[in-house]
Amino acid sequence: MATRRLRPGTGRLGAALLAGALAGVLATGCGAPAANGADDAHTTAPPATSPAPPAPPAPPEDLCTRVVAHWSREVLDGTTYGDYQSMGLSNGQYEILRNVVDEARAEKGRAGAAAADALIDRRAREGCVAWYRSGGPGEGPWQ
Repeated sequence: MATRRLRPGTGRLGAALLAGALAGVLATGCGAPAANGADDAHTTAPPATSPAPPAPPAPPEDLCTRVVAHWSREVLDGTTYGDYQSMGLSNGQYEILRNVVDEARAEKGRAGAAAADALIDRRAREGCVAWYRSGGPGEGPWQ
């Protein structure tokens, strides 16, 4: 007796999958009736709107401030240690971070964690603005 070879997608399983796929396609084409009783097929869809334009990129001193403040908090809390490369910083940003952390440690001892946190934001911003005002990073990784 010759054995019959089934092609993939045939048989009961294939038929069930096909029926399920067709039911899904048909179900997506059906919508709820319109509130005013009008036939959906005869209504006009609203015009498509164009997507919002992309936001302009953040100024480099803003990005510098965010990354320096983040890593300053991590270093101050003692949850991380690494060189500038492992933090994704340039040498100039790392220099700002080291100064910020030194000041924040002293402030934390004097006035507490909330004061140190505020100092980090302020000093990171000041350092990054000054750094980018003078030209920011150069061509090499240590700039």
